[in-house]
Amino acid sequence: MLEYSTFKQIHMSAVVASYALFFVRGFLGSRWLKIVPHVIDTVLLASAIALATMLRQYPFASGWLTAKVTGLVVYVVLGTIALKRGRTLRVRVAAWIAAQLVFLYIVSVAITKDPLGIFR
Repeated sequence: MLEYSTFKQIHMSAVVASYALFFVRGFLGSRWLKIVPHVIDTVLLASAIALATMLRQYPFASGWLTAKVTGLVVYVVLGTIALKRGRTLRVRVAAWIAAQLVFLYIVSVAITKDPLGIFR
């Protein structure tokens, strides 16, 4: 069985890859950039579940993890608006920028293990 450090490395690598592809998709629209993120996000989710289970910390029981999951939902909604659902370029760009800020918040929560993250 894989160890905690292995899952953590997989998770952090998937975070970087997922964000990088989202960032690039804001500028480009090639087909592979629409498919590959789904694979990476599946690895990201699976590794997150494995880590939460190993740490015995779960959303709604652990404040910082609840904040990460909530931030993730906001990030996904903003990403959908930025890449698909935004009706105007202005709306899509605003959602894309907002998604970057939410991503930074999520990372800060992960690093500090505090629901306020960088706002503490």
